[in-house]
Amino acid sequence: MTDKYQEAISRSTVTEDDAAVTAAVEKILAEHMQENCNQDVYKLLFNTIDLTTLNGTDSPQSVARFTERVNDFDREYPMLPNVAAICVYPNFAQVVRAVLEESDVRIACVSGGFPASQTFNEVKIAETALAVDGGADEIDIVLNIGNFLDGDYEAVCDEIIEQKAACRDSHLKVILETGALRTAAAIKRASILSLYSGADFLKTSTGKGYEGATPQAAYVMCQCIKEYYEATGTRVGFKASGGVSTTADAVKYYTIVKEVLGEEWLNNDLLRLGASRLANNLLGDILGQEIKFF
Repeated sequence: MTDKYQEAISRSTVTEDDAAVTAAVEKILAEHMQENCNQDVYKLLFNTIDLTTLNGTDSPQSVARFTERVNDFDREYPMLPNVAAICVYPNFAQVVRAVLEESDVRIACVSGGFPASQTFNEVKIAETALAVDGGADEIDIVLNIGNFLDGDYEAVCDEIIEQKAACRDSHLKVILETGALRTAAAIKRASILSLYSGADFLKTSTGKGYEGATPQAAYVMCQCIKEYYEATGTRVGFKASGGVSTTADAVKYYTIVKEVLGEEWLNNDLLRLGASRLANNLLGDILGQEIKFF
């Protein structure tokens, strides 16, 4: 089994040179970012947000109030698209499902021992299955970084495959925790393993304990997604998360996705931004005034 994954990695032509990645990102942003700083892009980006609450203080009441704000948004800003999803801990899936009125807003749950992915595999699978039973449309899990760094790619992939099965019809986002992987070479390998294990999305970071999303990590991940699409015909989404808080941050990731993957990825089926602060900042830039709605 390990040979299969090594073969997929060895076939890849995505660069592992960190300096080359940085230079490519700087070129893309210098040449194309400014053209994407406009109202239409801001509205689209708002519609890609996974509005997130992942706090130790979360409770059924606080998550219900959080969900009600998403319901209220359509009433107060009917001219704007809503967020893409509400992202919560798995034990709150049923709360969001009971309160959420907006059929276009999906329910996402972190799972699988988030954020460290350090628990029994049986617990990870059960947690994912329970979240889906509770109403989750999407599951965000963390790639097993420890096994990955040990070079045990078979164990890494087996976990993803088993959690993908536990998702049933729900989408699986695999978080690479790029701040722990650090190099283009490691991010490339983790991306390829996740793609060939059935990930529906690649996601940068948990936002817990390590550096969050970076344009360099996004570039490598998007190149891997592009290569996978060319090899299989399957489109896999990209999600930037961890520290994405300003409109300028969001436009950077939009620009990289647009230039590497193309127009087909510029929708909330294939592009997401995991954020809590970003929503108000984007709204402020769309409406031309400071907004503190969420």
